Amino acid sequence: MTSTTDGSFEVHLAWSDKVLVVEADQNALAVLLAAGQFIEPGCMSGGCGECAMSYVEGDVVHWDTCLNEADLSRYFCPCVSRAKTRSVLAL
Repeated sequence: MTSTTDGSFEVHLAWSDKVLVVEADQNALAVLLAAGQFIEPGCMSGGCGECAMSYVEGDVVHWDTCLNEADLSRYFCPCVSRAKTRSVLAL
């Protein structure tokens, strides 16, 4: 995820080599779903962890309340999390 000054960032999908742009007024989950990625949306507020995805690099800004400290370094909730830098996601 590459952050820009306008609040947008990119999500690089490692398994398909696609790059999706998440605008400042969007969440990553909506962009992933619109791109045809199968993800269970869950609560849409970062409380359940149903949509949690693994990531292998990047500086994720976690806004969820469901992931524990150990999980924060490997998973993020695309319904609420943002990014400061480029991240590569993996299943």
